[in-house]
Amino acid sequence: MAAPLPVPPGGSRGRRARRPSGDDRERAILATAEELLGRRALADISVDDLARGAGISRPTFYFYFPSKDAVVLALLDRVVEEARASRAAALRRAGDDVRAGWRGALEAVRDTFLAHRALTTAAASLLPTSVEVRALWSQVMEQFVAETAAAIEGERARGAAPPGPPARDLAVALNWMDERVIHATATGTTPALAEDDLLDVLLTVWLRTVYGGDGPAAAPG
Repeated sequence: MAAPLPVPPGGSRGRRARRPSGDDRERAILATAEELLGRRALADISVDDLARGAGISRPTFYFYFPSKDAVVLALLDRVVEEARASRAAALRRAGDDVRAGWRGALEAVRDTFLAHRALTTAAASLLPTSVEVRALWSQVMEQFVAETAAAIEGERARGAAPPGPPARDLAVALNWMDERVIHATATGTTPALAEDDLLDVLLTVWLRTVYGGDGPAAAPG
């Protein structure tokens, strides 16, 4: 009687080893890129490095991404969505507590980008040359500006914030301030705010800009 065929480890007899899907390969490339960015500048990372780390060939890499810059763009898009979702959740949790809403929104954006500081640095290095990265960042900032302007107008309408410059103008200034200050802290640019001080300083500027003081006034009874 013939000896039984060996059973492959972890599987039943005759089952083929699972081949990585396209999604698996794409995730592997993205994970490799973020891991390498934690140790090297983008300029020092090659397509061969990304392919090798993902366990694929260089030609296979190009099936998923046209360049290493496109990998950074994909990572940035993912982090942007994380920041948006976290910011929206913070605003929902705050409910009618406007001060808590401002603070939660700032904290969500700060925490997301500080958690991905290597990617933040890499994306910033591409801003001068990548139309796609600039377009994505403009889209993000426009959304934040629109939400902030609507909130300022709402505070003015209920009598909690005084009239002043157009709400959109204030929103543009406040959000670009956040972007530059958080970027400086995340990337180690000097001068910069210490991470522990970042939120309180930004919140102080927001409250004094919107309300002319340290926080929202009570609406007239």
